[in-house]
Amino acid sequence: QVQLVESGGGLVQAGGSRRLSCAASGISVDSYHMNWFRQAPGQVREWVASIIPDGTANVNYSATGRFTITRDSAKNILYLQMNSLKPEDTAVYYCNARTPSHSDDYWGQGTQVTVSS
Repeated sequence: QVQLVESGGGLVQAGGSRRLSCAASGISVDSYHMNWFRQAPGQVREWVASIIPDGTANVNYSATGRFTITRDSAKNILYLQMNSLKPEDTAVYYCNARTPSHSDDYWGQGTQVTVSS
């Protein structure tokens, strides 16, 4: 059974930092396309960052230079380091694991990040 469990959300002041974690079980974070998405109230879910098996990482332009996605293979955990947070970063952040064909597509339950101005 595949489980993705996010943690690290909370309330942070604008300009602050937060690190989100996604503990995976049932899959290896090295073998899947691992993603972070977020969804703000009343908004569609949007892609934030991804890292693929060969280590290539990408970040949404809105977070470039502020967010970094990494993985710890030994611990089987995906991270999202968020710096210089802005109120518009407020959202529920979701961890996602998928195969390129999307034949496997797993989601965590989400963790709330609230950035106060």
